[in-house]
Amino acid sequence: MYALVEFKGKQYKAEKGASLRVDRIDAEPGDALEIDSVLLLSRDDSPDAVTVGAPYVPGARVSATVESHVKGDKIIVFKYKPKKDYRRKQGHRQQYSIIKIEDIKTGDSIGA
Repeated sequence: MYALVEFKGKQYKAEKGASLRVDRIDAEPGDALEIDSVLLLSRDDSPDAVTVGAPYVPGARVSATVESHVKGDKIIVFKYKPKKDYRRKQGHRQQYSIIKIEDIKTGDSIGA
């Protein structure tokens, strides 16, 4: 079983037991999260058990736990204009949170 969820403006494929790297959230490691913006639900028992929300699947929720906070790779932003003595070097390192998907609760539409 998997679900496509929208979290902080981005879409992720959530499977039970999987870890997702999302943009940093204001939560301590060990805190629980409930994501109710589920865009699609799919069950493994039959190929017809796919529910697409409009825009969200009613009653569907994904439970997750914050595992840790990490930093991404360093990205160098270098601006340069030839013959004009213009050079700007800037670095960026995005912060992420690792969340672990604990459970996917289906809504009324699939009937789990």
